[in-house]
Amino acid sequence: MDNPIFEKKNVLVTGGAGFLGSHLCEALLKDSKVICLDNFSNSDPGSITHLLQYPDFEFINYDVNKPIDLDQFDELDKFKVKFQGIQEIYHLACPMSHKNFEKMRLQALLANSSAMINTLDLAVKYHAKYLLTSSAVVFGDDQGTGRRYKENDFGQVNQFSPRACYDEGKRFAETCVETYRQVYGIDGKIARVFTTYGPNMRLFDQQLIPDFIMNAIQGKDLVIYGDKNFSTSLCYVSDMINGLVRLMETGPEIKLVNLGGEDPVRYADVAEKILKLTNSSSRLTFENPLLFLTKKGLPDISYAKDKLEWLPLVTLDDGLRKIVDYVIARKESLLFGSYGVTQ
Repeated sequence: MDNPIFEKKNVLVTGGAGFLGSHLCEALLKDSKVICLDNFSNSDPGSITHLLQYPDFEFINYDVNKPIDLDQFDELDKFKVKFQGIQEIYHLACPMSHKNFEKMRLQALLANSSAMINTLDLAVKYHAKYLLTSSAVVFGDDQGTGRRYKENDFGQVNQFSPRACYDEGKRFAETCVETYRQVYGIDGKIARVFTTYGPNMRLFDQQLIPDFIMNAIQGKDLVIYGDKNFSTSLCYVSDMINGLVRLMETGPEIKLVNLGGEDPVRYADVAEKILKLTNSSSRLTFENPLLFLTKKGLPDISYAKDKLEWLPLVTLDDGLRKIVDYVIARKESLLFGSYGVTQ
């Protein structure tokens, strides 16, 4: 028998201080009590500072690569976790720093293995629904073909590459969810997240859009790690969060969904739009591709449209305007404060 819900449902978010995690925690607070687990290995306290004022939000500094026993945290007594349990688990914790990727390979490996087992064991213990944020990288390097991938397409990933801890790691993480579905019957779901942007992306982490904006404001070169045709799909963060929540709300028959922007976007065009929005005289420069920035294909989101009634609503122009306004309004605190345009 499922644990009773006395008031609102209890929802656990790992990696809740990261880019997607911070937005997800804020969205969930409308209807849920939210427990945010993060150890700031790849996130910033400032992204969730505004949430600490809410009585239905609790932050716990914890490394989810270690076994998780929620009973040890007295601060969760107010959520009656010992009696009510947890109803939903969103597992987002996984380092994905562009700049420091090579230094964080072991952390990425653990997040896609140990942390998977630890969080899935919690789902079994509490009979909780479970959602993993996977990635478009499971389809492998697209080689610039611009192919559209469906959920049932199989990718090809080099398990010996320097990126394998993340790319092959995400494939293994998906296998973990499916295995727990088969063995324990949990309602486990996988969201394959394609490139997402918006406020709270980390600054100076070689993530192109926030660095474009700050460099444009400061009159510095806007650096594209690739050639002028380097492109991706782009989805604004509010649309992505809406997709994640909608997926969690579905029944157990829905287990794997692509979420992302439909149309390819050249980063050179994004940079030009940012230059106009900031009235900047900065120039574009091109450098060799980064290890973490691979050429990804495009998502076929027809399944998400059909089953979740979801599609991205924020246009690229509107999304860029939102994040540019955000950075300009917070420029001083972002440069000199404790956190940046904080994934």
